Amino acid sequence: MTTDLAALTRNINTIAREAGAFLLQERSKFQCDAIEYKGLNNLVSYVDKETEKKLVEQLSQLLPEAGFITEEGTTGQVADPSALNWIIDPLDGTANFIHDLPVFSVSIGLAQGSTPIAGVIFDPNRNECFSAWQGGGAYCNDERITVSPATQLGESLIATGFPYYTFEKMQPYLQILESLMQQTHGLRRMGSAAIDLAYVAAGRFEAFYEYNLNSWDMAAGVLLVREAGGIVTDFAGGDEFLFRGDVIASCGIHPELISVIRQYWGK
Repeated sequence: MTTDLAALTRNINTIAREAGAFLLQERSKFQCDAIEYKGLNNLVSYVDKETEKKLVEQLSQLLPEAGFITEEGTTGQVADPSALNWIIDPLDGTANFIHDLPVFSVSIGLAQGSTPIAGVIFDPNRNECFSAWQGGGAYCNDERITVSPATQLGESLIATGFPYYTFEKMQPYLQILESLMQQTHGLRRMGSAAIDLAYVAAGRFEAFYEYNLNSWDMAAGVLLVREAGGIVTDFAGGDEFLFRGDVIASCGIHPELISVIRQYWGK
C-alpha cells in the first residue's frame, strides 16, 4: 500500500485517545448490572460495544478500503484475514474495567494479511499512547522506546495471562509458570494483553507470553515490540501468532524463554 504510515498512525493516535476518554467517562458512572456474558467468564458491556462503534466509524473514514476484524463484531462483516484489515479491541481488559481496576486499554492495529503495519495502544488511566508503524520505530507519547537490554532469564520480569476458557492445556501452562517463577525476577498478570505487549516494547517487562489469544489482543502490540527491537514468535518459534493464538514477545532473552516454554508445551 502507498499510504503514509507515519501520518496515518498520528491520526490513529487521536482516535484512540478519544476512545480512551470515552472509557474513563463511562467508568465513572458504570453499574455492574450492565454486564453481559458472551461465554464462560467472557464479559462484555455496552461500553465495549459503543466504543467499538465509534472506532469503526472513524477508522472507516480514515482508510475506507480496509476491512474490520473486531472483538465485539459490531460491523456485521465477515472479514477476509488475507486482506487489509483494521484489527481492534475497543476495551482490552474488560474484567479490570468492570471491577474498577485501572488497567485497560484501547488497541487498534492495521494489518496486511497476517503482517501488522501500524498499531496504537492507548492506556487512558496513565495517559500513555504507544504507537508504531512498519519501519518507523516504536513510541510512547511521541518519545522513542526500545525493549530491555537484558539477555538472560535471571534478569527478567515477565508478564503472562490466564485463559478464561479452554482449560485443556492448563497443566503444561502451570508447569511453565512454576519453572519461570524460579528463574526470573517474577511474573505479572496485568489483565490486558495489549498493555503487556506495550510494556515489553517500552522495556518495562522483558517478555510476555500467553496462549488462547485473539488477533485483536495482539495486532497492535506485536508490531510495537518488533519496532522497538524485540522478537515475536508463536510458541513453536514460528510466525503464525496473529491468528494462531499463542505468542511470545521479548528481548534478548527470547532463546532461553522459548526453550523453557517448549520444554513443557511441546514443539
